[in-house]
Amino acid sequence: RIGRLKHWQVLSISKKRATVRGMADTTQYKVGVVLSVTEKKGCGRPLKSCIVNVGEDKPINVVTSASNVRGGSRIVIAPVGSKIINEEGEEQVLKRTAVSGIMSEGMFCDARMLGWGDGSNGVAAQVPENYKPGMSP
Repeated sequence: RIGRLKHWQVLSISKKRATVRGMADTTQYKVGVVLSVTEKKGCGRPLKSCIVNVGEDKPINVVTSASNVRGGSRIVIAPVGSKIINEEGEEQVLKRTAVSGIMSEGMFCDARMLGWGDGSNGVAAQVPENYKPGMSP
């Protein structure tokens, strides 16, 4: 199933995979386990600062507005240095960035970013418990 794509977005289809214009290379994305969540108010929109284990020596901080993120969630993360497709449809390398004054070292991915179907925009893609921190989704 390809989901709701416009005719110009589909470049090729095989039995195993569809190649889609506007989808980044997800091979650098990782599974992360949310260790803690701190809600930040007064930022104009509800934000959460999350400490996340991505299988490295030190956890990272990810700032998000995704409503389904909680402690213990296993979520797909685009870490600093990985590529995403921005709102203009251009490839962009993620950098360590301040979001409403809070440093973020990555971005939680939604199902659409991963090409996993129609998932809701802004809802972090979660994976089962057998996916360990740092694994590729």
